[in-house]
Amino acid sequence: MPHWSSLIREVPDFPKPRIVFKDITPVLADARGLADAIDAMAAPWRDAVPDAFVGIESRGFIFAAALAQALGAGFVPVRKPGKLPARTIASDYALEYGSDRLEMHADALPAGARVVLVDDVLATGGTLRAALSLAQRQGATVVGATVLVELPALAGRERWDAGIPLHVALQG
Repeated sequence: MPHWSSLIREVPDFPKPRIVFKDITPVLADARGLADAIDAMAAPWRDAVPDAFVGIESRGFIFAAALAQALGAGFVPVRKPGKLPARTIASDYALEYGSDRLEMHADALPAGARVVLVDDVLATGGTLRAALSLAQRQGATVVGATVLVELPALAGRERWDAGIPLHVALQG
């Protein structure tokens, strides 16, 4: 187990009863932990750097921006509704405790751009699937996805597109 895995805190009944939230903020607060987590997430993309890392709000922003900086790529945010100033496209998705929507600027990715989707936790897979839809609707080529932690019990991987690599830094 990587050293930073011990920094992940479990918060019971957040944001709703029976949900055990994986709080990664202690990893972010630890300089070595953050650096090691970014290195683990960057490893599969070092030999074929994508054009952009697409970060999913909100913790995915942190990792996607750091990956973009570390590997010399762009960063594209995928946001909750009403947060982006220009024309957007949207995708709805299911959560383990409800539903939500993600948006991306309609001109965020040029056709053919090679991108990697980034999030902090893979739970049910809804946010990754929504981000995949948004990137593909713009004509981008999604070459993979990377997450810090996967929660296998919630079966998010089963909902992922098997033809696109999914890298997980830690099974949680």
